[in-house]
Amino acid sequence: MPTNRKAASGSKPSQPKHSALGRRLIAGLNEVAAHLRGEIELPSYEVTVPEEADVPGLRAQLGLSQARFASAFGLDVKTVQAWEQGRRRPDRTARILLAVIAREPEAVRRALGG
Repeated sequence: MPTNRKAASGSKPSQPKHSALGRRLIAGLNEVAAHLRGEIELPSYEVTVPEEADVPGLRAQLGLSQARFASAFGLDVKTVQAWEQGRRRPDRTARILLAVIAREPEAVRRALGG
């Protein structure tokens, strides 16, 4: 027959230990709660997507041919040609990529492994 055992009267219950991730999650949730109560303002930013992209100007700035530009940034050379000849317009995602290339071409190269 099982017996009920009590903990020794002198022992304290152990405090739960949190991992570094657990502590960051708790801190983040506390920030969200404070924000919802209006106690703090969380940082934010607004993204502006360019309406146009000057692909020939960007290529000239980088000193790349159409083929090298396409290859360097994972683009199809026929697409680059179509953009430059006005047969096609870069879509929103392409304009975002082109804006990043214009500001940080080496970051894009690193990200793409080239």
